[in-house]
Amino acid sequence: MAKNGFPYISYIFAQIVYNMSRHQDNDKSRPGSGRQGGYKKDSNSRGNAPIRKAPSKFKTKPEAAKEAPKAPKSPKKPSNPDEIRLNRYISNSGMCSRRDADIYIQSGNVKVNGEVITEMGYKVKLTDSVQFDGVNITPEKKEYVLLNKPKNFSTAGDDSPGSANVLDLVRGASKSNLMPVGRMDKTTTGLLLFTNDTEMIQKFTVPNQRSSKVYQVTLDKNLKFEDLEKIQKGLMIDEHKVYVEEITYIEDQPKSEIGLKMKTSNVKIVRRIFEHLKYDVLKVDRVTFAGLTKKNLPRGDWRFLTEQEIINLKNA
Repeated sequence: MAKNGFPYISYIFAQIVYNMSRHQDNDKSRPGSGRQGGYKKDSNSRGNAPIRKAPSKFKTKPEAAKEAPKAPKSPKKPSNPDEIRLNRYISNSGMCSRRDADIYIQSGNVKVNGEVITEMGYKVKLTDSVQFDGVNITPEKKEYVLLNKPKNFSTAGDDSPGSANVLDLVRGASKSNLMPVGRMDKTTTGLLLFTNDTEMIQKFTVPNQRSSKVYQVTLDKNLKFEDLEKIQKGLMIDEHKVYVEEITYIEDQPKSEIGLKMKTSNVKIVRRIFEHLKYDVLKVDRVTFAGLTKKNLPRGDWRFLTEQEIINLKNA
C-alpha cells in the first residue's frame, strides 16, 4: 500500500481507532476504574481508620429496678371533733392567717390554759383558754353587722318579754351569737352595730370611749337659742356634767329638729339632755356611728361591715 495518499491515511486512522478500543477494554478490567469515584481506598487505610468512641465519663443509668411494694398505710386515727389545731383556732378568731399564726406560736406569743405553746400542729379543745399576744380569743370568727333599726323594736333586756326584738332582724346574718353595741329603746331609730367581738362591745360602751355619734332629735316644740347655748356649754344632770361636741338647728327644718353630736352611745342620755330643759323628745334617730352612716341602708335592713370599716372602728 502506498505510504503517500489517501489509503495510507485511512490505514493510520484505523490503527488509532483499534488502539483506543484496546485501551478502553483494558481499563474496564482494572478495579476502581469506573467513572463514579474512581479508585477507592481501603476504609482502613491511613486517615480512614474507624473512629473509636472514648469511654463515657458518666455511667449510664441502669434500668429502673422494680419498685418495692409499698407497705400498707396504717389507718388514720379518727379526729376528735372537740379538738382543733391551734393555728386554725387563731385564724378562726380573726386575729391573722394560719401561716402568720404559726409564726406567733413559734415566737412564744400564744398561751393555752396559761402555758406558752410553741409546738407546731398542737391541738386545743374548744373549751380551752387561749391567749394570743396577751388577748383572750375564741375560735369563732368575729363578725360585724350594721342595722338601720326601725321603730317598735327593743334591744335585749328592754321592755316586756314577747315584744319585738332587734335580734330578730339580724338573726339571718350569722350563726354567731351577735350582740348589740349599746341599747336603744323601742321608739329610737337609726344605726345599731351588732358583733360577737366582746372587746369591741366593751370599747363602745364604756363612758370614756372616744368615737363620735350624730343624732337627729325631734322635739315637741322649738328649741330656744339660750337652751341650745346651755347644752353646748354642758349641763349638770344627776350630779354629772354632760358635754356635747356640737349642737345645731338642722338646716331648712323647724327649730324643733336638732342635730346633736356626742360620744355616748347611750340614747337615754340624749333624751335626758332635753328633758332636763323641759322638752318632750318625740323622736331620736342615730344617723352616724363612729364614722358609719346610713347611706344605702334602708330602714330595717342590715349589712356586713367592710374590712376597712372594721379597721377604722378598731382605731376609733
